[in-house]
Amino acid sequence: MPKPADATILAWARLVRAHAAAMGHVQAALKAAGLPPLEWYDVLLELEREGPLRPRDLQARLLLAQYNLSRLLDRMAEAGLVTRGPCEEDGRGQVVAISEEGRALRRRAWPVYSRAIQDAVGAKLSEAQAAHLAELLGRLTR
Repeated sequence: MPKPADATILAWARLVRAHAAAMGHVQAALKAAGLPPLEWYDVLLELEREGPLRPRDLQARLLLAQYNLSRLLDRMAEAGLVTRGPCEEDGRGQVVAISEEGRALRRRAWPVYSRAIQDAVGAKLSEAQAAHLAELLGRLTR
């Protein structure tokens, strides 16, 4: 197997650093606003978009480990942001749905999250550069 080119290694290092910096900025903004971590927002958004989901389907969309998602859903249910109910197709399974409190929290978090995205990315790139970066990153995820 060929060794990666120096440019590939540099791109990798900068991708990892950029990810860490952007995520750190977003997490700090949410925390400063008294909002839960980004993972909570992601769960609420998926449930709001897709309707009730089985935990395994939610896990696939979020790419979280099963045990992490299970604990996260426990905390979110305890906070009243999601509800759990039986799965009609499989009596042993369950489905998770967003509650009205969860919808309200997601709507309240979006302005903070969107400002943090703008600060972390939009303020540093032109719209054309952001579109080009999105296209390049899309190649890495296909």
